[in-house]
Amino acid sequence: MRRRDLLKNALTGACGYTALWRDARAQGTSRVPKLKIREVRAVELRDSGSRYVRVYTDQGLTGTGEMVDNIGSANIINERLGPALVGADPLDIESIYFNFWGWGKVPDSTWPVFMRGTGGGPYLSAVSGIEIALWDLAGKALGAPVYRLLGGKVRDRVAIYLWWSGDAAETRALIQDKHVRGFKMAIDSITERGDPNQKLDPQKRSHFNVTNAEIDEIVEKVGAARDLVGPKVELALECHTRYNTEAAIQIGRAVAPSRPMWLEEPVTSDNLEAMALIRRSVPVPVACGENIYTRYGFLQVAEKQAAAVVQPDMTKCGGLLETRKIASLVELYHIQIAPHGVASPLAGTAYAHVCATVPNFLILEWGHFFRSKLLNSLMRNLPEYDNGMVRIPEAPGIGIEVNDDAIREHLRPGFQWA
Repeated sequence: MRRRDLLKNALTGACGYTALWRDARAQGTSRVPKLKIREVRAVELRDSGSRYVRVYTDQGLTGTGEMVDNIGSANIINERLGPALVGADPLDIESIYFNFWGWGKVPDSTWPVFMRGTGGGPYLSAVSGIEIALWDLAGKALGAPVYRLLGGKVRDRVAIYLWWSGDAAETRALIQDKHVRGFKMAIDSITERGDPNQKLDPQKRSHFNVTNAEIDEIVEKVGAARDLVGPKVELALECHTRYNTEAAIQIGRAVAPSRPMWLEEPVTSDNLEAMALIRRSVPVPVACGENIYTRYGFLQVAEKQAAAVVQPDMTKCGGLLETRKIASLVELYHIQIAPHGVASPLAGTAYAHVCATVPNFLILEWGHFFRSKLLNSLMRNLPEYDNGMVRIPEAPGIGIEVNDDAIREHLRPGFQWA
């Protein structure tokens, strides 16, 4: 079988449930309610900066999604994409996605909103949020958790890791009480001494090369962190694209004795040749992908063998099904997936549904959910956590309840939430 045919077959499996819905409804054998989208509304929150989107139907059923990182995505939904969806069948998720990230048009527009190959940005973030909301709605309409609609689970729980706060006492408590399996620490913002209890200074570095003194400081800090968490807890190293190729290779070799889980984005993802060279040159896995969009972007990563681990962010790379397709694609290249996650527990739980279906899943970024009372207050019925893992909800849709009162309390001026 040709490689192109193999890729095609791998990517069509995740779409099977959408096809089953369509065929069953055409034959009159489905119990799926006939729904039409009545309204799509997006909001931005102050304080947390969270952005949510809700799809409303003519029968009162709703679905809620989330998007991140892109200023203006909520307005794009409210002013352009939302009105285009009124009257559409919310269960035709693939069709809606194709229209907005293919050749579809929106009202008062001569040209398509998107053209393939244009990358990400606020439009794709908006589409991602809508897509997540549609899966939540579909699960509720069908009485099934999202993971079942994506092909079923290969695991009941997904392993998670947290951000490194720099607080030694907190870290010990998280390991002992929560049995946290991994942390991610930034090494581009280093302190004056290798003290894992010292807060990071994000303003210290402004150049792409690295000095011997900086390498020594990075090694000392990573070594101190490894001593603190012990040999069984994973430790990922975040570079925030702050280095050039030579510096990244030097750092990767220097920190190898601490056995990091990966070296994340040592250079920018728009130079995959450099990323691939780093991967070939260091004895530490290289990870990237939080700013790579759709399976077309990740195909380049896979073909160039630029990373051992990819990190798609479902709230801006195209949504849940697109991430499932990305996972199937990179699996053919023996690449693992560890989704990027900086959103609230709503998106985090949606991520977990996808991760439950992915054979080549490694670990999920769980951000600061254990630390943020605000983010946790925005949701009810958070997923169960046990022994460093999140259990996949069995309730229909994403499986957690949005606290609408809390959302309204934190709305930015000019937005409304029903």
